[in-house]
Amino acid sequence: MSEANASPTGRSHQIMSEANASPAGRSHQLMIVTKKALPRRTFLRGMGVTLALPLLDAMVPALSAMTPAANPVRRLGFVYIPMGMNPVPWVPKGEGRITELSPSLASLMPFLDQVTVISNTELKMAASPGNHATANSAFLSAKLAKRTEGSDYELSTTVDQIAAKQIGKDTQIPSLELGTDLIAQVGNCDNGFACVYQNNLSWSSPTTPLPTEADPRVLFERLFGDGGTVQDRRAELRKNRSILDWVTEDMARLQRKLGAGDRTRVDQYMDSVREVERRIQKAEQQTGESTLPDLDRPASVPAEWEDHVKLMFDLQVLALQADITRVITFQMARETSTRTYPQIGVPEPHHPTSHHANDPEKLAKLAKINGYHVSLFAYLLGKLKATPDGNGTLLDHSTYIIGSGLGNPSVHNHTNLPLVVAGGHKGARHIHYTEPAPLANLHLTLLEKAGIHQDSFGDSNGRIEELL
Repeated sequence: MSEANASPTGRSHQIMSEANASPAGRSHQLMIVTKKALPRRTFLRGMGVTLALPLLDAMVPALSAMTPAANPVRRLGFVYIPMGMNPVPWVPKGEGRITELSPSLASLMPFLDQVTVISNTELKMAASPGNHATANSAFLSAKLAKRTEGSDYELSTTVDQIAAKQIGKDTQIPSLELGTDLIAQVGNCDNGFACVYQNNLSWSSPTTPLPTEADPRVLFERLFGDGGTVQDRRAELRKNRSILDWVTEDMARLQRKLGAGDRTRVDQYMDSVREVERRIQKAEQQTGESTLPDLDRPASVPAEWEDHVKLMFDLQVLALQADITRVITFQMARETSTRTYPQIGVPEPHHPTSHHANDPEKLAKLAKINGYHVSLFAYLLGKLKATPDGNGTLLDHSTYIIGSGLGNPSVHNHTNLPLVVAGGHKGARHIHYTEPAPLANLHLTLLEKAGIHQDSFGDSNGRIEELL
């Protein structure tokens, strides 16, 4: 076990001195553990592996542990769903404090106290002309993309990257950009706008889009692999060995120095890592046994899209729990997606269905898709709520939003956007604006909650005080 810059020879000495190995030194060992906490940036190391640890009691200094709360780290997550919503089943009937959610949001009821629905926000900068590419590109930037089909694309730094430069500077990975679709970065995707706008939520500068990662195996190796080539690690992992087998020596050393509660917490975390590995290996095996050509999908992507989404959510939870990153964007599905959802009674492709022209049947199916996407977000919230973090849970110490850059997809407008905020705030609230308010107000508010003060963001004209 070591800090990031510790040498192998010094690992055992970091937690306790050699004198503690004797029975007479056991009381002295307790003094060291309680008086000098483990560093938060503590890793287990093995050949080709670095495994960060979740927050443990042993990482909280004794004096801090006696206070109401050691300052928890703040985390931000952004989940994008494409092609707007059917507003009638989405928008709650009540305003202000609410006791129930709308049909499309019903799966979030177990988290009502930490859920706020915001309605009648807009992306004014995306509306000239309004389309799928500008819906996606403006969602986190609140800017109109430069209209081009070439490589001279231009947008602006997105809110997640502004946050990552501050709250992500002390983590192993400043931010994660994730998705479920393998997508091209060049060419014309929508009405003269380059595909890069439609395919990337996150931009670290006006000319630097950050591509999404859709392969769970590649993401897993990015989070936990350290050393050797990708090919070497992948070959070794596919021998049905667990990444945890490589850190057994450091693990045994750590467990001898932790209290009972911390030992249980570490065991549960390791079980979660092993379960994610098992599911990745199962997906690889199923794909390998398939006789159908599979030219576009990486081998570790589960056959069922829902399983893919849940696996990506589980990896997000692991990354947040171990403080590997604090900022995540996740494009659950992309604009103009033709994915079908026969399991919920929608065998037709999503994109044509979203062009409903007020047809009751198409509107009903759009509502089913909306509710299904939200139910997967509820899966994430359940995982966050079940994961201890300091004196609370990951849900208490994170703020996630789910939403879209389109309102009514049938006419490609960017007003009355579907938007839900979940996590570390007093929820059970529906904020409805009588006049369209900039979505950028929410982004400015999220930055403030993360301790990053800015006078403005995009076309913002204020903050959302109810969320602060």
